[in-house]
Amino acid sequence: MAKLVLGCIADDFTGATDLANNLVRAGMRVVQAIGVPEGPLDADVDAVVVALKSRTIAPAEAIAQSLDALPWLQAQGARQIYFKYCSTFDSTAQGNIGPVTEALMDALNCDFTIATPAFPDNKRTVFKGYLFAGDVLLNESGMQNHPLTPMTDPNLVRVLQAQCKRKVGLIDYAVVARGAAAIDERIAQLKAEGVGIAIVDAVSNDDLLRMGPALAKMPLLTAGSGVAIGLPANFGLAPSSQASALPKAGGKTAVVSGSCSLATNRQVLDFIQRGGQAMAIDPLRIAAGVDVAAEVLAWATPLINKGPVLVYSTAEAGAVKSVQGRLGVEEAGAMVERTIAAIARGLVERGVHQLVVAGGETSGACVQALGIAQMQIGPQIDPGVPWCHARSDVAPETGVHIALKSGNFGSDDFFTKAFTVLA
Repeated sequence: MAKLVLGCIADDFTGATDLANNLVRAGMRVVQAIGVPEGPLDADVDAVVVALKSRTIAPAEAIAQSLDALPWLQAQGARQIYFKYCSTFDSTAQGNIGPVTEALMDALNCDFTIATPAFPDNKRTVFKGYLFAGDVLLNESGMQNHPLTPMTDPNLVRVLQAQCKRKVGLIDYAVVARGAAAIDERIAQLKAEGVGIAIVDAVSNDDLLRMGPALAKMPLLTAGSGVAIGLPANFGLAPSSQASALPKAGGKTAVVSGSCSLATNRQVLDFIQRGGQAMAIDPLRIAAGVDVAAEVLAWATPLINKGPVLVYSTAEAGAVKSVQGRLGVEEAGAMVERTIAAIARGLVERGVHQLVVAGGETSGACVQALGIAQMQIGPQIDPGVPWCHARSDVAPETGVHIALKSGNFGSDDFFTKAFTVLA
């Protein structure tokens, strides 16, 4: 493990693969661990991403899980720590981005770090501290209707300050445009003013690449996945096709989706309009005691021999709120996750060895149901979403190729084109 240079902590499973994908594209060999491993990592890699399911749990528990990951990463030889959150910065007024950041700073004796969810490849940009999703502010993008972490304020300095004890400042686009020396100068100025965390503007990949050298000696970075593209060069690494090589894919194909994002809604519709076989899950029937997983698997079993099938609980914001009103927010989400996870396991048992999973919470549940402990990161399907290969107790001989897609990521035809990448 002497070659390991970067240790990452991600607050959900799709976000972890998003980060790993960008590191691989920039030349790092990366393994993603599902939770904190019990022993040393058995892999010759440059970076490891520990995927937690901590985005929406209580802040104290999110802190505890993150601090549990830190010493393990340090023991593997990590020279820099990267706390990764979503490019939509979604969190509650209580956290968990701010509290976890400050806990890691304390543990690392770090007096300053940066925060930026910018990921221009996926149209997430930060300008004057405001987060844009495409051409609109975050709170006009659909994220204001997120069922667990609705985002109604696009001002990241304000959002993060509400979660932090340390003073939060800004490194704006004009500074970033002048490069690493200007960024270093601005950091020194902010530290002199008592600032401990700075939101950093980025509207293009060039901004992220300019940022990279200024971050080389920082013990802790916090960001979405975009910042990752500028880090491998700090360790003397360059893009290489070998970094994304995976075992040859085989087996049947399927998609399971628990995301209710606008992007995933469009992807479900596109798949159906192309003639794909799809079946929707009704949370109210699950709540009524119906074995929905068994129904879905009975429907899917003859169809997976002919091509990919889609199982989804995706719905418009109004429908989601109606179900939450009847079942409760947490119970509605957990119930659907458990059902989709059972379906994913059943599909793999039936020979599906190429599986796309949409939704961060859903991905976490499915990975755990499949008994996956770590994943090798492979080629990109769309920005932020790579194919991975993992050992699974359900497919012990061949393993399974799996793609974990954040709800907001991917083109409209994602569910169709994903499988062509492995062809």
